[in-house]
Amino acid sequence: MSEEQVVTSEAPAGLPKRWYVVHAYSGMEKAVERNLRERIDRAGMQDKFGRILVPTEEVVELKNGKKAVTERRFFPGYVLVEMAMDDESWHLVKHTSKVTGFVGGA
Repeated sequence: MSEEQVVTSEAPAGLPKRWYVVHAYSGMEKAVERNLRERIDRAGMQDKFGRILVPTEEVVELKNGKKAVTERRFFPGYVLVEMAMDDESWHLVKHTSKVTGFVGGA
């Protein structure tokens, strides 16, 4: 007898985690991802954050007759963050270095 566990993406306060698009300096997406992870760990807010993604794809380029595999960003200047939005998490992301803000919103 096995029991299946359903894992939901919910923060302890009952706020669901949703995806948000964060605008970053172009070319600094990986640095923003690294900085966000460090700040989340230092603040002890791992329960409010899920995945942090920099959408990339591998592209095969021909240079001097040789194939080279390079990584190309789908959305340059943007980072996808799964998080439970509240004042603390918003401030943590907004005040991360190389982040200019969230996309959209009122």
